[in-house]
Amino acid sequence: MGIFDIFSKKGAQTPVQRLAVKAADKRGMAPDRWEALQALAKIDSEEALDALLLRFTFYVDPTITDQEEKDGVFNAVVAKGNLAVEPLKRFVRKATSLSWPLKMLDQLQTPDEVLAILLGLLAIMDTEYERDPQRKLQILTELESRRGPQVVEVVLPFLRDVNESARFHAVGAVLAQEGLDAARQPLVEALAAEDSMRIKARILDGFARLSWPVDAGKAGRLPEGFAVDRQGVPARR
Repeated sequence: MGIFDIFSKKGAQTPVQRLAVKAADKRGMAPDRWEALQALAKIDSEEALDALLLRFTFYVDPTITDQEEKDGVFNAVVAKGNLAVEPLKRFVRKATSLSWPLKMLDQLQTPDEVLAILLGLLAIMDTEYERDPQRKLQILTELESRRGPQVVEVVLPFLRDVNESARFHAVGAVLAQEGLDAARQPLVEALAAEDSMRIKARILDGFARLSWPVDAGKAGRLPEGFAVDRQGVPARR
């Protein structure tokens, strides 16, 4: 049973499904919701973990209650160890916000394993217009702080994304990696095609750090405060 299908089956509900209804009731009484969450935490099954993870799909007032409940679920999920990995993978494939599931996966898996999940999600995303690109932006932002040999290959198409913020974070993710020879020409082309001055500045800062020269004639208008030295290497004035 998938995490967002937990309420979809008709007929008699299982004990976990009954608890899930209470645990996911953002308009319910906090003590009732907390009791259901604690009961789910005592059940060693993926179905119970799917239900617990639903708590990360909504916010309640006051803030302190919301944080306490989410911290409690976080600890309960992590305590399940390997049993929680597949439910977390299912959750991260559909969740609007990736912050909590990534924190939990980081507790349960190696950095390379979590990175593979992120790259897998990004690889099936598009660079064309979408009404809500938040999941994509979260992944690209996250990749700015992670390292791996496959990051550049997967991220490079997003240098041409129609969303300016996606391009900005794609540049950051690429420049955060090691062994960037394969990325040099795509970054040069992105610099020439880019209209956003903050993205141009980010590319030029990367080139300056790497001592890569640029062809000023092909780079287009440089952001204010940048110049190119005699070797063609950009620098901030």
